[in-house]
Amino acid sequence: MAVLRKPFSLLGVVALLSWLALLAAALLYAHPGLGGVSLSPPAGLILVLQALFTGIVFLYERKSPERLRGVDFIGLLQRLLLGPALLAVGSVGLHQLLQMLLPGSINGSVLHTVLYTLNVGLFVLLLARTNYAWRALMMFRGSERLQRQWVAFELLLGATLLLRLLPYAPPAAISAAVLGVLAAFGAYLSGRQKWVAYLSRRQKLEAVLLQLAIIGVMGIFVVYFLDTRLGFRLVGPAPQNAFLLLNAFFASFYALMGLLVTLFNLPTAGVFEQKREEILTMQRLTQLIQRGQTTDEVYQMFFDSAIQTTGANAAWLHVEATDEADNHDLYYQLTADQGSAISRTLAEFNLGNLEYFNNDLSSGSFSRLKLPFGSLMVMPLSSSKRQYGNIYLLQEPVQAFDRESLSILQTFASQTVLSIENLQLIQASMRTQRVQDELKIASAVQDSLIPKNLPIDNWFEISSYAVAATEVGGDFYDFLHLPGRRLAVLIGDVSGKGVTAAFHVAQMKGIFHALMQENPLARNDREKYPVPSQFMTQANDALGRCLEKSAFITASLYIIDYEHGGFVFARAGHCHTLYYHSIKEEVSYFQTPGLGLGIIRHDGYEKHIKNQFYDYNPGDVMVIYTDGIVEARDAAQEEYTEERLQRMLEESYYLDAEQIKAHILADLHEFTRGQPMHDDQTLLVIKFRSTQPGAGL
Repeated sequence: MAVLRKPFSLLGVVALLSWLALLAAALLYAHPGLGGVSLSPPAGLILVLQALFTGIVFLYERKSPERLRGVDFIGLLQRLLLGPALLAVGSVGLHQLLQMLLPGSINGSVLHTVLYTLNVGLFVLLLARTNYAWRALMMFRGSERLQRQWVAFELLLGATLLLRLLPYAPPAAISAAVLGVLAAFGAYLSGRQKWVAYLSRRQKLEAVLLQLAIIGVMGIFVVYFLDTRLGFRLVGPAPQNAFLLLNAFFASFYALMGLLVTLFNLPTAGVFEQKREEILTMQRLTQLIQRGQTTDEVYQMFFDSAIQTTGANAAWLHVEATDEADNHDLYYQLTADQGSAISRTLAEFNLGNLEYFNNDLSSGSFSRLKLPFGSLMVMPLSSSKRQYGNIYLLQEPVQAFDRESLSILQTFASQTVLSIENLQLIQASMRTQRVQDELKIASAVQDSLIPKNLPIDNWFEISSYAVAATEVGGDFYDFLHLPGRRLAVLIGDVSGKGVTAAFHVAQMKGIFHALMQENPLARNDREKYPVPSQFMTQANDALGRCLEKSAFITASLYIIDYEHGGFVFARAGHCHTLYYHSIKEEVSYFQTPGLGLGIIRHDGYEKHIKNQFYDYNPGDVMVIYTDGIVEARDAAQEEYTEERLQRMLEESYYLDAEQIKAHILADLHEFTRGQPMHDDQTLLVIKFRSTQPGAGL
């Protein structure tokens, strides 16, 4: 890294020297005979030095490392505002303060020239930093075509601005046409800002305020240069001032375009956050069985999630009594009498245990109840074996619920029943000593299924870690060498624990080896085994015949073609892959769709699985794990989180695979010190070696 920074440091020194040369020329230009030097530089020399300084500063910023760190868009804007912008505004403020304190005596003085030239330098630095901050935002998830368009725009803009330093002024019509083309081209590029869609509503509001502040900073400089224009001829030639004003205009223009894009996306923030909350809620419900929660906690989470997702003003969860426990109800902004009245009204029409919603409670049979609500939605909690209860959700306005709300609630209800039944099965099985004996056997079987020898090759290095929370866990991983210098890596997590989980692990490993075996009829190496999405579809079909209805498996399959420097993978509801990009020097998660195996048991499953292809680079690092890592808890019951895991890789990506794993585990164990393990923990670190063998070796 030190070697890489040397060219940037050299450019910084050259930029400083060019500014000092500009300052010296400005002093001699404004104060002939200063320091005994009778030579007065021509105006053209100042313009050349201005162009040289500007070009070097922009080149320095262009070659600097990417300032956007992952998806920290707000941080990028904050660093821009609190760094060069604050420094530049402070320098302008100092100049204006001295003019107020020393009226008439500072104008035309040496101090005036120094301060003005200093402000010019800081303003150019701010422009360069702002320009490449916008570039980083616009290039986020941008296509190669967009990158080429930006380079063309950058060259055109730079040439136009530097030509403003020439003493020759083109006809006004030509200048206006060129500026119009640049503005239109810039508006087109500025509108393609995908980063805004990744912000929450609060972050979008922060971005709006930061962009307004940046526009304000540019406005301060415009006012400053306009205010000093009359006395500017004492410091430098007129084209220099026109050049600075035009720069400020373009910087403000693109800040304004970014602001408009952010404002136009504000109305969609609520929709994205709602969808995100629905997905997170589903994940929480899916993982309850693996965390050892009680049925009461499952009911409470379902109740809270349903209220939050649907925006209900009132709710009632009625749970049927069982042999193990009496019925217990949960209420939110609703009395027990009101809930009973609603239940009796539904029972009169044989709707007591059916999906139902009514968007106008002021008419029909519900009108006599005189409820302070206009809409009602009911969802039963039931399985093929029994009825668990019903949830009633109400909103004050009429027409508040729709079919999408009903569908979302149905999904939550199904997952809740699935979690409850799995919990009940585990609780019942753990009551007997026989299960304990079976667990010991299953543990030995499972231990034999975990690879003891990791693949070794000249292209990559692998390090692994796996610990079960109980005698038998549900985590698994496996490797398989494929034809054509390829390696298949499978990792997964079976719902539940114990004997059943161990058997499902064995089934999954058998399916993995069976489906990935060489096809003797294949025409080439790539047809000798299925791609990851095909494997997941075939595995889902096979598991659908042997898994219990309440069971499912999350998994990810990677096929690494290390001879050609790439890999393809598919995710079946498993944790997202953490990846270090050595070229970008960036750590991020691959956000890919996918649904767990066994959740959908028909031909429509293949629609939920997608392949993702990626060309790796030497030095790239892939971290694959199960949710027991990121959901490990400390003494305050706070989770380890994906963000902390990402930080650990950012701190250790330059180490080898074993050391990266050790760094992550040391932090994990420090975080969970003294706390019991709630879920199995599995971690694989794959690092592609910095020196890759040549093709065909």
